[in-house]
Amino acid sequence: MGRYAFYSIIVPAFNRLDEIRELVQSFQQLDFPGDRFELIIVDDGSTDGTQEWVQAYRERVDFPLRLVRQENRGPGAARNKGMEVAKGDFFIFLDSDVTVPPGWLTAVDRALTEQGGEAFGGPDAHRDDFPVLLKAINYAMTSFLTTGGIRGHTRKKMGKYYPRSFNMGVARNVYERIGGFSNIRHGQDIEYSHRIIQSGARVIHIPEAYVFHKRRTTLKQFFRQVFNFGVARVRLAQLDRKLLEPVHLFPSLAVMGLVGIFLGALLHQTIRTMFFYLLGLGVVVLAASGIHGAIRYRDWRLLYLIPVVIPIQILGYGLGFLAAIWFRVIRGREDFIGFRKRYYG
Repeated sequence: MGRYAFYSIIVPAFNRLDEIRELVQSFQQLDFPGDRFELIIVDDGSTDGTQEWVQAYRERVDFPLRLVRQENRGPGAARNKGMEVAKGDFFIFLDSDVTVPPGWLTAVDRALTEQGGEAFGGPDAHRDDFPVLLKAINYAMTSFLTTGGIRGHTRKKMGKYYPRSFNMGVARNVYERIGGFSNIRHGQDIEYSHRIIQSGARVIHIPEAYVFHKRRTTLKQFFRQVFNFGVARVRLAQLDRKLLEPVHLFPSLAVMGLVGIFLGALLHQTIRTMFFYLLGLGVVVLAASGIHGAIRYRDWRLLYLIPVVIPIQILGYGLGFLAAIWFRVIRGREDFIGFRKRYYG
């Protein structure tokens, strides 16, 4: 028996039946005892048949599959609802757009036991059958170049690591001390991880406990998502200055620097020369990233997709950060939260 006797895996979902099917079916392949965990789907007001499918499918699995329903209130409230009804002594949160490999929960249980963990975070990864755009986005979201290692995919880190809700967990006794997720629209998981760390709980990172993250996105949706990430970072910093580190400033500084040098290049020959040198360096770095990604994923199409996705990521995050500084900090617009259309990205 491990450190924790029973795990409650909590998944919020809103009109994501196709993803819930894949997620539940991946749990059927786990090499972990079915009597030591439960899978709780918190249906956040779906209208796509999620409730009916889960209720019908629970007879086909050899582990407890539970459905909890609430009016649409967002993923944070849904996770809190899941914790309220959970039976486990350890809670794990997954997003609906992930699937788990067979050894995932075994890796979590082993690491928590061996390292005395009271909370954890794990990385996300890709499957070989993912569409090429998702591979490019996965590369951008996991590369040290674009994240500074703060998402837990590299040993080198330019900032503090915070577990994220696509693959994180916390012990019941910690939850009972600090409560659940807050009601901020974006960045709920970072804020919650921060409170877990501040409580003195032992938080560990488990590289072996990866999940396959099949983000449902287009380039437009990706831009909106990273824009909201930038907005969320300013909101988090307003809650606690410790949540803003130098690494979070780099995208906005890059955007301002690029605009400044471009405008200067229109007026001065020396700056124009500098602009073209920097532009050439950027092209080299992006081309090298494309080559590295193509080799890593064994897909030549990433040669041209990664050099497109990385600038979108940096530009989107930087613009979101700057917009939040302008609207939330300078103009005092507490209602500014970025793109509002969907909670579930």
